[in-house]
Amino acid sequence: MRKEDDRFIQVHEGEPLFDTRRKTGRVIAYRVFSASVFFCICCIWLYRVTVPTEIDENRTGLVRLIWLVMFIVEIWFGLYWVVVQSLRWNPVWRFTFTDRLSRRYGNDLPRLDVFVCTADPVIEPPLMVVNTVLSVAALDYPPEKLAVYLSDDGGSELTFYALAEAAEFAKTWVPFCKKFNVEPRSPAAYLSCKAKTSVLGSAAAEEVARLYKEMAERIETAARLGRIPDEARLKYVEGFSQWDPDATRRNHGTILQILIDGRKANTVTLVYLSREKRPEHHHHFKAGAMNALVRVSSKITCGRIILNVDCDMYSNNSKSARDALCILLDEKEGKEIAFVQFPQCFENLTRNDLYGSMMRVGADVEFKGLDGNGGPLYIGTGCFHRRDVICGRKYGEEEEEESEDTSETEMIKALASCNYEENSQWGKEMGVKYGCPVEDVITGLAIQCRGWKSAYLNPKKKAFVGVAPTNLHQMLVQQRRWSEGDFQILLSEYSPVWYAQGKIGFGLILGYCCFCLWAPSSVPVLIYSVFTSLCLFKGIPLFPKVWSWWFIPFGYVTVAVNAYSLAEFLWCGGTLRGWWNEQRMWLYRRTSSFLFGFTDTILKKLGVSESAFVITAKVAEEEAAERYEKEVMEFGVESPMFLLLGTLGMLHLFCFAAAVMRLVMTSREAGGDVHTMGMQFVITGLLVVINWPLYEGMLLRKDKGKMPRTVTVKAFVLALSACTCIALS
Repeated sequence: MRKEDDRFIQVHEGEPLFDTRRKTGRVIAYRVFSASVFFCICCIWLYRVTVPTEIDENRTGLVRLIWLVMFIVEIWFGLYWVVVQSLRWNPVWRFTFTDRLSRRYGNDLPRLDVFVCTADPVIEPPLMVVNTVLSVAALDYPPEKLAVYLSDDGGSELTFYALAEAAEFAKTWVPFCKKFNVEPRSPAAYLSCKAKTSVLGSAAAEEVARLYKEMAERIETAARLGRIPDEARLKYVEGFSQWDPDATRRNHGTILQILIDGRKANTVTLVYLSREKRPEHHHHFKAGAMNALVRVSSKITCGRIILNVDCDMYSNNSKSARDALCILLDEKEGKEIAFVQFPQCFENLTRNDLYGSMMRVGADVEFKGLDGNGGPLYIGTGCFHRRDVICGRKYGEEEEEESEDTSETEMIKALASCNYEENSQWGKEMGVKYGCPVEDVITGLAIQCRGWKSAYLNPKKKAFVGVAPTNLHQMLVQQRRWSEGDFQILLSEYSPVWYAQGKIGFGLILGYCCFCLWAPSSVPVLIYSVFTSLCLFKGIPLFPKVWSWWFIPFGYVTVAVNAYSLAEFLWCGGTLRGWWNEQRMWLYRRTSSFLFGFTDTILKKLGVSESAFVITAKVAEEEAAERYEKEVMEFGVESPMFLLLGTLGMLHLFCFAAAVMRLVMTSREAGGDVHTMGMQFVITGLLVVINWPLYEGMLLRKDKGKMPRTVTVKAFVLALSACTCIALS
């Protein structure tokens, strides 16, 4: 431990910097509830084993096979539900005391290096990127102890130009934020009409607004024209001279420019880095960029603490760094915590969160449960790390004193070359792990398996705010990558099932499994929904009669779990319609993106395909943005995932319509049919209702966001063919 830390312990011993609280009564009540649900789940399993079906003897073989499949699927659902309980079994709430931090340390805080990663100036507009950079450059932190690094994996002159312009504006923006204590500290967010502050309208604010508008116009003009102004090339000649005439996004040398050297000016340091890229070398996507940043920053500012944020996640709460340090610098419990994770929040959500992007329950409930079991996952953004832990230090080993290194620029650039990591431990035992689309998750797991814990902070004022997908396809693509990556972890050497055994608690292992099982959970959901609808169409009962005692456990599990889900969602600040949207997205993810993530992983394991890192677009065209604001679901593009969703949606509609027609045509037996197949009517009917926006997009809408006609026709034909085959069987 550092000498100055010892001094502060002596002065302020017994005054913790954060508090961890548990709500015992609420936890006990939930455990009683979950026990009752599990009892009914066991009753459902018993029903499948002991109760024969009332079927035509000619179809005994087929129906018994269906019955067996349903039993296997229900076993999966029950066991997965048990696994998920680990996220609610022992939640904790963290509260920080930044006033104590200020009294104890003043401005004598550890150096903080902030890493911002971008990769494509089209998908991730430079103006958005520099707003993120400016927001973290203005954190409530001693400026001479703060450095911001922008990693541009696209090697774009436009991104460099935007950052150079932002560096000039930062000389006005950062002091303005400090003087007037403005929030949020993204210029675009602050100057928008949503920002309500007394500073707006003052002469200082008007000057800042004018300078920002001029900067934004220059950046957007350059982006629109696709070229850098000649005067800018002359002004920033040292930076632009590092681009080769034939440089491309995937083939260029290391570009490193210290735009603001805070070590000399006693202010914030601002650095641009584009690591070397060559076609013959694997660059390991974002993980490779992060490791290059770790090495390069160690020779410039060498911050003891590292914060990494995505390029669209601007700082919404300037005190987030101090909140994190309350955890990391606490003399008693902070020693065992490697990183502090904040939730991923969004500013562009509709009132009812049309695409369920917020994952509200995950942020407000599940991650607190992970924290109670040993710490949350590292999710790749909004996370404060100890530098030496990222570099491989195990818990219990002495922290080495690190100091700034004043190496020459050319020597530092070599640290970001393609060859530097050859025959090294980078990406293995050092830095962010390689070999998985969700490299952040396995990195966090590896850190925890070295004896460290992590902590979760979710303050009322959100620490970082980003941009959520504004159309269904973007959301599904993002979820496909996440589910595929998590499933790859389950099947890899880093699987929590065997890699973490004896290293972390059993509850945390289950917590990781909740996410690693996203992709395989798609198969039973698909089977259950399809079999329920097709058997309703065919007149084959799959559930107990409504008046049967066996119906009680089915009804209780269905009603109780969904009622609790709704109550939990509302308690987390959601709306009733928002919960309904969340249920729709739950279904869509599991029957499209998770299913594709599952098959992609299996194919990769068989050597048929390779994983790819897909960047989610951060911008939308004007008409699409208007539809999003009105909460009209956006389709608009041809996609295999849309074809699958469309086919399933039409299949449920056809099956439900056929069953209703059968009821109408056989009115005498209608009552018996309803009692015998009542639950199938309910499930299929709910699937039809939940798919209403899909039917609108396929059949009723005329705008550009509707489902493409080719997808609609194919889905109609496939669903009709399936029903025809079942009818003739």
